[in-house]
Amino acid sequence: MKKDRTISPIRLTTAAFFMALNIAFSSIGIPVPGGHLYLCDAVICLAAILLDPFEAFLVGGIGSFLGDLLFYPLPMFVSLVTHGTQAVVISLISHKTLKHNPKLASGIGVFVGAFIMVVGYTLGKTFVYSNFESAMLKLPYEIAQGTLGAVLGMVLCWKYGIHGMFEKYVDQYAVRR
Repeated sequence: MKKDRTISPIRLTTAAFFMALNIAFSSIGIPVPGGHLYLCDAVICLAAILLDPFEAFLVGGIGSFLGDLLFYPLPMFVSLVTHGTQAVVISLISHKTLKHNPKLASGIGVFVGAFIMVVGYTLGKTFVYSNFESAMLKLPYEIAQGTLGAVLGMVLCWKYGIHGMFEKYVDQYAVRR
């Protein structure tokens, strides 16, 4: 039996809100010695835990692509593939595995997602910078950004109750209509 693939207006609005947050946070970098850490990974992780894989791809892949297009276009296609894959994998793991323990499932999802982001950006920047050495110089920043994004996404989702609010207001309304 084929599942209806319509997106309710509230879920579409929620995905658009997270996409706008992703674009905004891709322009805000925390300066660290030798580079910057960007908070867009926290938005991607949080959205991917809450949303289905298609909506998560919109937030992670398309949102990151547009953020890079506006602020730093060189790696925009790397961001599309890497953050899009990251968001889909986090969403699939969070929603399809360990249904009796969603916190553990989303923890595993963001860990795998951070790994995908680090590997994807390291390989992608090899092509962007045209050499492996330049990409390897950015590896510690990619690891720190992936870790920071995963931890912040989990804390916002579970410690501060965003998951509960999402289920109460977004999912309940979307199902009722």
